[in-house]
Parts: sequence; C-alpha cells; structure tokens
Amino acid sequence: MLQSLRDLFDSFTGSPEATDPAHEVQLATAVLLVEVMRADPQVGAAEKAAVVRGLHDKFALQENETERLLELASGTLQHNYDYHRFTSSLNEHFTHPQKIRVVEMMWTVAYADQHLDAHENHLISKIAGLLHVTHGEYIAAKMRAKESVSGI
Repeated sequence: MLQSLRDLFDSFTGSPEATDPAHEVQLATAVLLVEVMRADPQVGAAEKAAVVRGLHDKFALQENETERLLELASGTLQHNYDYHRFTSSLNEHFTHPQKIRVVEMMWTVAYADQHLDAHENHLISKIAGLLHVTHGEYIAAKMRAKESVSGI
C-alpha cells in the first residue's frame, strides 16, 4: 500500500516513471471534488464527508488511502489551477458514463450542505463542459444528486 500511495503521488508530481492511469484518474477526480468543496466560502463537514464518500464508493479505497488522496488533491490545488490537466486525464481514461458520474459526484458535494453556492454552480458547469458532458446530461446529474442528498 505504501508503494501504491508513492506511485499516486509521483504520478501527479511529474515523476516520469509513474504512469499508472488508475492513480491519475483517482487524483484527477479527487482534485475536482475538492475544488467544488472549496468553491463554497463556508466549507463544512458535510461537504468533506461527501467528497470522502464519493471517492470511497468510486474507487473502493480504504479510509487511510482516501485521506491520503484528499491530502494529495489539496496539495496539488495549491500549486495548480489548470483544470485541463485533470479533465484531460479523465477524458482519456474514463468512458462517457463515468464522466457523467464524476459530474454527479461534484453536484453531490455541492448539495451536501443543503445550499448551492453560485461559485459551485459555475465551477461544475465549466468542468462538465471540459468533460464533454452535454447540458442535458449535466442537468440530469444535478437532479439525481439533489434528490439523493435531500432524500426526495
């Protein structure tokens, strides 16, 4: 497991020997989810829990692996604001339904605190476009996430 975390870190710090696509998409997804969480000026425990739950469910990670992935994502965001790097990785390695699922996960994070901030809305819209998710798919993902969070 320690080697796996090292590989994950290396794959996003530019190490030439690290090219594991699984690690690339894990970090890319984590970065996008953390960025949605940070888009809300009042980041709360509910949003962080939604990020952790989303990553755990999507990638079947252990709790310590998920926490380490979040640390890496947060550290990466301090030095890199280029969403293209992360969306390109997802476009290369994910199917279209998987990309729609990432957009839905982003909406779940945004709705976790029962409030949708304008910055969250704008960010998800921008990233959905970079992932080539259509407007209809984007809206459907938004509605599914809203229903799952509010229990409608």
